[in-house]
Amino acid sequence: MLNMDKKLAQREAEGKIIRTGLVGAGQMGRGMVSQMVGMKGIMPAIVADIKIDNVINAFHYAGIKDEDIAKTNSLEEANKFMEMGKYVATENADLISSANLVECAIDVTGVPEIGVRIATDALNNHKHVVMMDVETDVVIGPWLKKLGDKNGVIYTGSAGDEPGAVMEIYCFAKAMGMQVRVMGKGKNNKLDYACNPDTVLEEATRRKMSPRMLCAFKDGTKTMVEMTAMSNATGLIPDVIGGHGPVTKPGTEGIKELNTIFRLKEDGGILNKHGVVEYVNGIAPGVFVTVATDNQEIAYQMQYHSMGPGPLWTLYRPYHLCNLETPLTVAKLVIDHEPTIIPLDGPVSECITVAKVDLKAGQTIDGIGGYTTYGSIATAEETYKKGYVVYGLVNKKAKMLRDVKKGQLLTLEDVELDTTTQLYKTRKEQDAMYNNGYALK
Repeated sequence: MLNMDKKLAQREAEGKIIRTGLVGAGQMGRGMVSQMVGMKGIMPAIVADIKIDNVINAFHYAGIKDEDIAKTNSLEEANKFMEMGKYVATENADLISSANLVECAIDVTGVPEIGVRIATDALNNHKHVVMMDVETDVVIGPWLKKLGDKNGVIYTGSAGDEPGAVMEIYCFAKAMGMQVRVMGKGKNNKLDYACNPDTVLEEATRRKMSPRMLCAFKDGTKTMVEMTAMSNATGLIPDVIGGHGPVTKPGTEGIKELNTIFRLKEDGGILNKHGVVEYVNGIAPGVFVTVATDNQEIAYQMQYHSMGPGPLWTLYRPYHLCNLETPLTVAKLVIDHEPTIIPLDGPVSECITVAKVDLKAGQTIDGIGGYTTYGSIATAEETYKKGYVVYGLVNKKAKMLRDVKKGQLLTLEDVELDTTTQLYKTRKEQDAMYNNGYALK
């Protein structure tokens, strides 16, 4: 992001304000609106949410006065108000991809079945897309990337989310010629595979969070989704299904431990192989890349610079600011025509589905942050070979075809998925595009 402050200031001075459209005005969207309003050269021109009061409150939190806010569900009126310089509030998410002056659509919903529609419509209308909804990206990211290419616009994940934040360190290390051995993130919630929206309700209420969102953090699903995005952007894979999740001391001491923990098993570490994505309990909320070099002089210099004795060294960023950093991704793709994090040509890993409780044939199940399942990570190769259920395809209409036990990895023989959704149909198109043999009906 070097010199982006100057580039945005220049856009402001020239009156070339980057107008964005956001879908979702919950906690993440609300904070993003406030951050963007405080920046030069960019604005949240139109914001959509199923509850219009959420949008109005988001604008108010950002210090925008009522006379500068226009409410409408009409495309014609939205275009008119945006041309007048108003901030537009709407319940009609379709306006984000259709409004004339919007250059970039941002999905902040966290709901894959909404994310696919927002992204597809925006890309087809020649608007850039920033996908903060990583749950959508890990299901159909390669398909969306190709759609953006076809339409001459950029599809990208967001800075601030762990995958985007750690991608900056990964690119830094690769550019220096270092060998990336491990890439990952800290986890700041103790794993609780059995949690559900009811068990986390009190904490969620206190923290002003959605219970389902908090549940997805605590049961590890969000971590698995984020690791899948890292894998799909780099080619690194999980060492084992679900990762090892080692425990370290917090802070700097924990980072030093990783230099030993992430050695191969034959060298006293925990890994079967290098070139992996991983998560760590103890160094949250940061992200890291563990590197190596074959050059003895560089190894000496790393030690001289207080990075440790080697042969592994960990580069660590102790924060990720989520939604607050997302406007920088928008600025980079509009001004520099560069994405923050994009999937490679076809999935490398998949977020797969695990039974959270014993499940019975005929029972309907639910997806992220719910009562019956949680997500894990496996290589795409193993997913297709074993027929594991891609987690983002599970919704409340999915039905069990046979009994399974708590902790079991669900397969396509266990579950009847909802085949009517746009997400499911798009995923089928992606599978056909890569001829991966995944047996969706």
